Amino acid sequence: MSDITIEIQLKTLPANPGVYQFYDSADKILYVGKAKNLKKRVSSYFNKNHEYGKTRVMVKKIVRIAHIVVPTESDALLLENNLIKKYRPRYNVLLKDDKTYPWICIKKEPFPRVFFTRKLIKDGSEYFGPYTSMKTVRILLDLVKSVYPLRTCNYDLSSEKIQAGKYKVCLEYHLGNCKGPCVGLQTTEEYNRQIADIREIVKGNFKSSLSYFKEQMKRLAGELKFEEAQQIKEKIDILENYQVKSTIVNPKINNVDVFSIVSDEAFAYVNFLQISHGSIVRSHTLELKKKLDEKDEDLLQLAIVEIRNRFESESKELYLPFKVTVAPHLKVTVPQLGDKRKILELSERNAKFFRQERFKQIMIIDPDRHTNRIMAQMKKDIRLSQEPRHIECFDNSNIQGSNPVAACVVFKNGKPSKKEYRHFNIKTVDGPDDFASMEEVVFRRYKRLLAEEQPLPQLIVIDGGKGQLSSALKSLDALGLRGKIAIIGIAKRLEEIYFPEDPIPLYLDKKSESLKIIQQLRNEAHRFGITFHRNKRSKAAINSELERIDGIGEKTAQELLKAFKSVKRIKEASVENLAEIVGVSRASKIYETFH
Repeated sequence: MSDITIEIQLKTLPANPGVYQFYDSADKILYVGKAKNLKKRVSSYFNKNHEYGKTRVMVKKIVRIAHIVVPTESDALLLENNLIKKYRPRYNVLLKDDKTYPWICIKKEPFPRVFFTRKLIKDGSEYFGPYTSMKTVRILLDLVKSVYPLRTCNYDLSSEKIQAGKYKVCLEYHLGNCKGPCVGLQTTEEYNRQIADIREIVKGNFKSSLSYFKEQMKRLAGELKFEEAQQIKEKIDILENYQVKSTIVNPKINNVDVFSIVSDEAFAYVNFLQISHGSIVRSHTLELKKKLDEKDEDLLQLAIVEIRNRFESESKELYLPFKVTVAPHLKVTVPQLGDKRKILELSERNAKFFRQERFKQIMIIDPDRHTNRIMAQMKKDIRLSQEPRHIECFDNSNIQGSNPVAACVVFKNGKPSKKEYRHFNIKTVDGPDDFASMEEVVFRRYKRLLAEEQPLPQLIVIDGGKGQLSSALKSLDALGLRGKIAIIGIAKRLEEIYFPEDPIPLYLDKKSESLKIIQQLRNEAHRFGITFHRNKRSKAAINSELERIDGIGEKTAQELLKAFKSVKRIKEASVENLAEIVGVSRASKIYETFH
C-alpha cells in the first residue's frame, strides 16, 4: 500500500457504515473510528483545517487507511469498541478503568452455595454483577443470609453421599444458619425455592419473596403457630426495610439503563445507573481520557457499548441526556419531566461528584495535570490563541479622588505570584478619573517590561467594563502591543467579560473554573490596591497632623514617627524625650500643641 497515495485510498472508500483504521509509516495503528458513511467521514479528516492540534498531528502521520464494512451503524459501534480494546491505538479515547469487580455467584451444584467472587469460571454457575462496590455485595449477601438459611460448607452433597450418611451437621446448623441438607433434613425442592427467591432479590425484585413469606405467616398464624409466624414476620420486615432503602424512583421503572455525561477539555465522565423494579441495583462512573477533540455524543456512544458489555446488561430501554445511535433493539428515552427526569438528574449528579473527587485527587497526586487542564479550559472559554500561563490584572483605587493608586497582580499557572505584584501611584491624572488612570498604569507597566526585556503576559484582565478596557487598549496601541497580548475587561455587576471592539459581552457559566480564576484575579487586585490606598491615606493623615505644627516639616514628622512609632506616643512623650530627636525649641512647640 505504500505506493498508493491517501488521495487514491479516499476515492476508493465505500459510502457504507463501517469501521476505519489509520496507520502510520511503521504500519502501527494510530486510530480506530466508526462511521455511518465511511467515505464522507474519513475524507473529512483531510478536507478541513483542524482547530485541535493533536488531530492535525495525527492526520500528518497517516499513510494507510484500512476499513471494515458492516451492515448497520450499531454494528460499527460494537466493532469499534472491540478494536479499541484490542489494539489500544494512541489517538483513541482511553478508558481509564481496568479493575476486577466482584460478582455474586450461585454455584452450579446440589444445594447451591451463594458467595462473592472476582473470578468467573465457565462451569454453568450463575454470576450476578459485576458490582462496583464491595459494600453493596456484602449488604446483599448479609440480607440473603439473614432471610434464608443456606449452607456454607463445600461438601459434595450428591443424593448418593447424603443417603450413605457421609456427613454430620456442623455448628452452622446448631446456630440456626443452615437447615442440614447434608443429612437430609432439607429437601432439594425447598432449598431450590430459596435459591429462586435469592436470584430475584439480587436482581432487585422482592415481590416473589414477600408474597411467599406473607402467605406463610398467615398460614402459621391460622394454625396458631405464633412463634414461627413471628420469625417469618421478622424476615418480611428485613426485606421491606431493605427495599425501602433501595427504592428511590417509581417502582414501575424496571429494567432500564441510565447514562449521563459531563466533560471538560481533557476528560469525560459517564455515569451508569441500572434500575430494576424501581431500585438502583448498580452504579458506575467510567472515566475517558480524550485524545482528540471528541464530541460528547461520540464519547457517550462508546461508553454505552463498553459499559453494557462489561456489566452484561440485558436492559431493553435507555434513559439518555440526548439522542445517540444505539443498537436497533434498544429503546432510547430522553426524559423531560417526572420520575424519569429525576433519575437522569441523579445520574448527572453522580458523574459531577465523581469528576470533583478526581480533580481533588489529581491536585494532590499530580498538580501539573490539574494546572494543564485549567489552562486548556481557559484557552477554550476565553477564545485565546495560547494558554494563559501568565496573567496580569489591573485595578484602580481612589476614594473621592484622594491618593489615587492602582494595583497590578500577577498569576502564574493559575496561582498568585505575590512577589511580582506591583503598586502604582497615579502621577499624570488630577482627580478621580478611572479611565485616564488605567491608561497611565498599563502604559507604565508594559513600557518597563519591554525596556527590561521581561516576559509579557499571555492575558491582561482589566477590572471594569468597556470604558476601562478602551483606555488600556490605547496604551497597548501606543506601545505596539495590540494583538500581541490578549486583553479582556470584567464588569462587576453581572460578571460580564468584554473583548476589544466587541459590544456583546461573554457570560461564562457561574460555576466555570475559568470565571473563578478571573474573579480571583479581580478580587486579589482589588484587595491589594485597597490595602495600599488605605496605608497611603493613613500615612498622609498622620503626617498632616504633625506638619500643622509650626516648624515641623515632612522630614521631621518622619523622624518622629520612626522614633516613637505612632502619633499617640508622640503626644504622650515628655519635652526631654522629644528634644532628643528634634531639639529643645521644636520639642517645646510639639509639647505645647498637644497639651
